Amino acid sequence: MKGAEGAKYKSFDSREEAEKALGEDPSKYIVREAKKNAKSTEPVRSPFEARPILPSLSVDGACSGNPGQMEYQGVDTATKRQIFHFGPAPGGTNNIAEFLAIVHVLALLQKQAKERPKDAEQLLHLTIYSDSKTALAWVKKRKCGTKLAETEENKPLFDMIQRAENWLAVNTYANPLLKWDTDHWGEIPADFGRK
Repeated sequence: MKGAEGAKYKSFDSREEAEKALGEDPSKYIVREAKKNAKSTEPVRSPFEARPILPSLSVDGACSGNPGQMEYQGVDTATKRQIFHFGPAPGGTNNIAEFLAIVHVLALLQKQAKERPKDAEQLLHLTIYSDSKTALAWVKKRKCGTKLAETEENKPLFDMIQRAENWLAVNTYANPLLKWDTDHWGEIPADFGRK
């Protein structure tokens, strides 16, 4: 932006919060963010990037019914080339699919880094996008927060959830997990296109 060298940007969860902040001292919000992010091991990023970071991977889940036939996939953000796909599996939800997709890609990148040591640094820091705030929060907490009841039909999915939680409990990762900005960039490249 011309004439705004060193400008800082801040997003808000609602219009009301943004309007309230507009009438207050901006440094109040910048300092608060800096303190909050100082505790985090994740890199500090602007909540809104002009364009998606490339190279990166994008994941998405889909579910026909709730619960219903669930699947998920991961793709290269730039080319939309499919990297992995799981499903369909019965008795799942979209949030479970999104959670499993994120853990799947984290585990896959760590496996590839061990197999390809010369690419390890890039693989272990590759940005991953998801359009699910819920799934991103569950991964951060290292726990799937679903309220779905386990049944005979969806028991295999609950076994997968347990394996994903176990993986998160014993592994660390440096890959930035970022929320896809659907409002500015359109549907996430991994979207199944069934809306």
